[in-house]
Amino acid sequence: MTLGPSIVERLNRARSDLRMGVPVVLADGGRAALVVALEALEPGRLESLRSLGAPELALTARRAETLKVPAYDGDLARLALPADRGLDWLRAMADPSDDLRLPMKGPFHSLREGGAALHRAALSLVKSAQLLPAALLVVVPDGMALAAREGLTFLPLAEAELALRALSPLHEVSSARLPMVASDAGRVHVFRPDDGTEEHYAIEIGRPDRAAPVLARLHSACFTGDVLGSLKCDCGPQLRAALAHMGEAGAGVLLYLNQEGRGIGLANKMRAYSLQDQGFDTVEANHRLGFEDDERDFRIGAEILRRMGFGAVRLLTNNPRKIAMMEDCGLQVVERVPLKVGKTEENAAYLATKARKSGHML
Repeated sequence: MTLGPSIVERLNRARSDLRMGVPVVLADGGRAALVVALEALEPGRLESLRSLGAPELALTARRAETLKVPAYDGDLARLALPADRGLDWLRAMADPSDDLRLPMKGPFHSLREGGAALHRAALSLVKSAQLLPAALLVVVPDGMALAAREGLTFLPLAEAELALRALSPLHEVSSARLPMVASDAGRVHVFRPDDGTEEHYAIEIGRPDRAAPVLARLHSACFTGDVLGSLKCDCGPQLRAALAHMGEAGAGVLLYLNQEGRGIGLANKMRAYSLQDQGFDTVEANHRLGFEDDERDFRIGAEILRRMGFGAVRLLTNNPRKIAMMEDCGLQVVERVPLKVGKTEENAAYLATKARKSGHML
């Protein structure tokens, strides 16, 4: 037995460190690097990093495409930090809010030699912390010794990569009866992942038969739509319509998954909204930020349904990716139940983009 943190626990500690601007150490055999998220980097730490070596900037291929930087490593680009460039330049490389005002940030010195494994893991880790996907790395000779001396979180690359890719086990920690507008017979179940990330909720309507396909909805959290009544999306109307449908049917399960903004978090979602005000559509905005079209992990929904005893669903969705993911996870989708509500003048272009670029069946 050990009292020390596991790799999963150290990853969660690393996410917290990165959000506060504290570096973490990633190590791959004899090679190690200090990693800091550009979004949270402060001037003093930048100077300290420069004193240890030559900083290297890691950007996703999506962000690199916007900046016209060649992504020689396929899914990412590595750049040397010029000696005459400081924190303002680095933040502009990560944050697209000023791209139209300051479109030219080069010349760039792209790196092609050496491996990109540490850079790739750094970007995955920064993404998992819901920060802008851009990181600064400084290669150091003895990462473990440096981490011990400075009190930094140390992550072996192979273990970190496995843990980042794996779905954290989910456990139901509480449940209680909740009468709702949609149904007097409601119950909320709270599921908590082992890795310390956000909890997710299952809203059970009635007493669904575990031996039969359950009417189900995978609903991603949308603070702006579900709570504020935003007209930019159809999330709020979809949430209420799905619950009403289940109430009318007498049974169903709505999974409320805390994956705001297609998995990029509320802060980055607001950044995407700002880019949409500049004329970019929802997919283009995500790409300019450095994210993919959709960063959500629907394995979470499949795991919760399995833990609740369901093996087959009638899925309330317009998104073919949800159907494919459920089936890939071993859940049978016996029927797709359309959910076409909430179209407004304000979100018509958004819905058209979802249909054209993401294949939503609208």
